[in-house]
Amino acid sequence: MKSKLRFNYWLVVCVSILLFATCNFSVAQQDEFPEDTAKRLQEKYDAMTSLSFKFNQDTRGELTGRPRTGSGSATFLKSDETSRMRWDYTNPKKQIILNDGVHFYMYFEELQQMIISPAEALEKDLTYSFFAGKGRLESDCYIRPANPEFQTEKNLDLRVIKLVPIEPHSQVQDIHIWVSADSLIRRIHILDHFGTITVLNLSDIKPDVLRNDSQQATNSLFSFDPPEGTEIIEQ
Repeated sequence: MKSKLRFNYWLVVCVSILLFATCNFSVAQQDEFPEDTAKRLQEKYDAMTSLSFKFNQDTRGELTGRPRTGSGSATFLKSDETSRMRWDYTNPKKQIILNDGVHFYMYFEELQQMIISPAEALEKDLTYSFFAGKGRLESDCYIRPANPEFQTEKNLDLRVIKLVPIEPHSQVQDIHIWVSADSLIRRIHILDHFGTITVLNLSDIKPDVLRNDSQQATNSLFSFDPPEGTEIIEQ
């Protein structure tokens, strides 16, 4: 059970740096260097306040047994005070992963459990620090051209770049991201040190989706009361 929970935590904080880095440029230059792609992602990320999307997830590798799939939706909010996020896995099992700015929650409907830990513990994670607005792609990652097997894909509407953590990361070996011509991230490929690969395909991406929401609606979105009888585990 512990290994499963660590995987869920790592996946969320790792992908968060990319799912919030959605751009809105009208054309991706075909001769654009990887550093240029990363720069415009960073610039748009710095200007964006919220983001929502739907996702389909596939995980495979020797340590995972048979391939695992999942799907759901997620929403992120960044402000001067704090950053918040919520992942709702609806398939195959209901899970909610939420950071309200004070606590980090992981709810598992099948297990009738919710794990609570301080949100500040996430600040020490390389990838989450970028999501929280404190990290920088150009200083935290080596920005490289995509691996050859990804460069040969014949979709000219997508740019693919590779990110490698400068400081060794306990879970992440490298990340590839696919950026469309309208500068939306459509796919994320994460490789860990054990050969496990997680691929997320994104759709229905909406930048600044919470711009016109009331404070009450926003607070409600980033809160969750588990059903009666749920076991609460505080760490």
